Amino acid sequence: MKYEITGDQLPVVVCHLQPGEAMITERGAMSWMSSNMRMETHATGGIGRSIGRMFSGESMFQNRYSAEGSEGLIAFASSFPGEIRAIEITPDKPIIAQKSAFLASTEGVNLSIFFRKKIGAGFFGGEGFIMQKLSGTGLAFVEIDGSIVEYDLQPGQTMLIDTGYLAMMEETVSMDITMVHGAKNVFFGGEGLFNTVVTGPGKVWIQTMPIGKIVNLIGSAFRT
Repeated sequence: MKYEITGDQLPVVVCHLQPGEAMITERGAMSWMSSNMRMETHATGGIGRSIGRMFSGESMFQNRYSAEGSEGLIAFASSFPGEIRAIEITPDKPIIAQKSAFLASTEGVNLSIFFRKKIGAGFFGGEGFIMQKLSGTGLAFVEIDGSIVEYDLQPGQTMLIDTGYLAMMEETVSMDITMVHGAKNVFFGGEGLFNTVVTGPGKVWIQTMPIGKIVNLIGSAFRT
């Protein structure tokens, strides 16, 4: 399977599939395709895993698109200004991503629910108690809000991240929350009560324009 990502701030990934090759997507993710692409809708992994995907922000059902007879073309566009990243998934390096990050993948990549081990990190950290886990083997395409900045944390190395900015991390990275210290900082700093703390080893992907921030800015503009 060959692919190209284009479109600058409103990106789309265009995939070229050989006969018999297939892509797995969430419902409604396809933007355009050649006429020889066949679609099949199914509950991947059974009802239990499908319900888990629903709680992680995705649909219970997934679509499988396969090329029949000749090379096929299928495109998946981002739903928000930002980036589309191609991530190689291997059994020893699953990825944990924010809800609704998954766009499409080759067969062999499993999308499942992922619970934060510490409930506080989910309820107060802003990244959500329920996230997505991409495992198995294959190529996955994920949506990022805004641009992306990558850091490779060493064992024990930590980083504080404001609410909503954590897009993805390797499974080896741990996540917790910390409260902003000082009454003045809490009430007048404008940064909220909590920050997310990630600790290495492993890679983290930080996004520059979380959709939640945009929603808050639009809301505040209408209130003034």
